[in-house]
Amino acid sequence: MTLNHPALIEDPADSEGFPIPEPLSGHGPARVIAMCNQKGGVGKTTTTINLGAALAEYGRRVLIVDFDPQGAASAGLGINAHELDETIYTHLMAAEPDVRPIIHHTGTEGLDIVPANIDLSAAEVQLVNEVAREQALMRVLYPVMDEYDVIIIDCQPSLGLLTVNALTAAHGVLIPLEAEFFALRGVALLVETIEKVRNRLNPKLKVDGIVATMVDMRTLHAREVIERVEEAFGDRLFDTKITRTVKFPDASVATEPITSYAPKHPGAQLYRRLARELIARGAAA
Repeated sequence: MTLNHPALIEDPADSEGFPIPEPLSGHGPARVIAMCNQKGGVGKTTTTINLGAALAEYGRRVLIVDFDPQGAASAGLGINAHELDETIYTHLMAAEPDVRPIIHHTGTEGLDIVPANIDLSAAEVQLVNEVAREQALMRVLYPVMDEYDVIIIDCQPSLGLLTVNALTAAHGVLIPLEAEFFALRGVALLVETIEKVRNRLNPKLKVDGIVATMVDMRTLHAREVIERVEEAFGDRLFDTKITRTVKFPDASVATEPITSYAPKHPGAQLYRRLARELIARGAAA
């Protein structure tokens, strides 16, 4: 998909100053982003897939790493990972990992994925006795860093060893946060874990920002949650807020990003706007 796609030129810039980014003259090295929240059901996988697809529309080469044993990102992009002999788990445990053979192209030009299935759940136990166990994912991704502009790791909803691997491999963390009070409670613990990883394993790690998801600004509850997040995190909360819509699960059933399933839908435009904001903030090329 090129930059003159009709769905893109409808909104070349918005009032907050997130213009359509300039095309890249080349690709790589990748900026690695961990999509992370230990609470389930906050929109991690939906944001991973649709943000990745939006960045690809803007000419970025994007690799999604499914790092959740449930394999939701793989399924959401049409990959039946349960039938695969080799997944991210295979190479995570390999002595000399080579991730290239397990990279799958998707129906979106410029968007690839490394799939995962339930086998990955065993890695949490097996890595415990490995040397440099927190750096296993970093070793897997290193050979393809120069081939992509953005690598997005879709983490599982926990703060275990797999998530620590993702944070060790990443340059930045995106935290999807559902606009409800219970979702707020765990963010402080997540930020504490990020700080520990930065201090002990990965000095370059930073919080790129918090993305409010499943937002319905018509409700007082959602508005109050957004206000509390703004008070606590300031400009680390992205201006772009992802609203609720039935089109997101519909697109998942169709195994497509919303940007191709319903390219002119407001949900698709919001993820394009989030991609532009991410680039404008310098958190993606």
